Amino acid sequence: MQTLPPLSLYVHVPWCVQKCPYCDFNSHALKGGVPEADYVDALLADLTQDLHYVQQRELTTIFIGGGTPSLLSAEAIERLLQGIAKRIPLADDCEITLEANPGTVESDKFAQFQQAGINRISIGVQSFQPQKLQALGRIHGRNEAINAAQMAQQAGLQSFNLDLMHGLPDQSVADAIADLTQGIALAPPHLSWYQLTIEPNTLFHSRPPTLPDDDILWDIYEKGDEKLRQAGYQQYEVSAYFKSDSQVDYRCRHNLNYWRFGDYLGIGCGAHGKITLPVEGRIIRTSKIKHPKGYLEASNGYRHQTQAIAVADLPFEYFMNRLRLFEAFPQNEYSKLTGQAMSQIEPILANAEAQGLLSLTEESIQLTAKGHRYLNSLLEMFLPE
Repeated sequence: MQTLPPLSLYVHVPWCVQKCPYCDFNSHALKGGVPEADYVDALLADLTQDLHYVQQRELTTIFIGGGTPSLLSAEAIERLLQGIAKRIPLADDCEITLEANPGTVESDKFAQFQQAGINRISIGVQSFQPQKLQALGRIHGRNEAINAAQMAQQAGLQSFNLDLMHGLPDQSVADAIADLTQGIALAPPHLSWYQLTIEPNTLFHSRPPTLPDDDILWDIYEKGDEKLRQAGYQQYEVSAYFKSDSQVDYRCRHNLNYWRFGDYLGIGCGAHGKITLPVEGRIIRTSKIKHPKGYLEASNGYRHQTQAIAVADLPFEYFMNRLRLFEAFPQNEYSKLTGQAMSQIEPILANAEAQGLLSLTEESIQLTAKGHRYLNSLLEMFLPE
């Protein structure tokens, strides 16, 4: 019998000050002020239309991403969160994250967001080096990034995250480790450290910069991973680390729900959702109208597309998410969350174990160090023939 997983909510805010050349998210350079009152109204109407997908669950996490959500006022965020809570019950310990860029931060804005109901901030730093920030199209400087982290420390939040990138244009190993050293010095409870990739439909794709070669990239990863571990951080996901603390779990619970193949509603311009429908025996993905103008003027609903995940695609869809995490997970979880028999994937699991990519017991499955290094090759094994 297919099990109904935990439920999260993703809220997309599409505006930013300027579009970064590496960004393939649905973001639009701001022209004039943010129409925040109209947009919050639209978000809540969008959510109302999706309430039948809740299926008597509470929200365990909310993530407000973009774009640059910190362009919104604290008053708009508070009205949004209050509207959400009126429509769907929130778990007592609901994690509520807001993405923020250092360039949009004012001296007291994090404290205002915290008072509005935000309990976790994710700060898009990417680099502390002026030349690298310029190459990435970022509008903040080193000092703004440092100040933003310090303000997050002082705001009374449950946690905050710093986003850092490596493998940047013309980046040396020393450059990458210097960025990481500065990030660690700011003592974030959570640190996302991920490699720049060139995505289609970006400026970097049409005008590719010179990126470090594979040997340099691996050297950066090995030295950076060692430095993070020496500083007391544990890696729990392909590109995420948390400060180990016996009293508090600083892992991002919203992302954990994604990677554990949980459900999430997606509201806002171009937002995506994934919903399990056990009665119908299927899992669907939803997407919303992509352009802000079309979204704000929507008269027949906000949904762009609803599509069921094909049965043949479920192994790849499940493991593409689940194997981002380094934790062991139950063997029977695949059947519970997808409604499919384990016999569908047992030959693939046996082959992956034989190649040293997965570690299997009678009860659990876990990614190995070799599987982490060759994750793309491992995931290809789950693609339909």
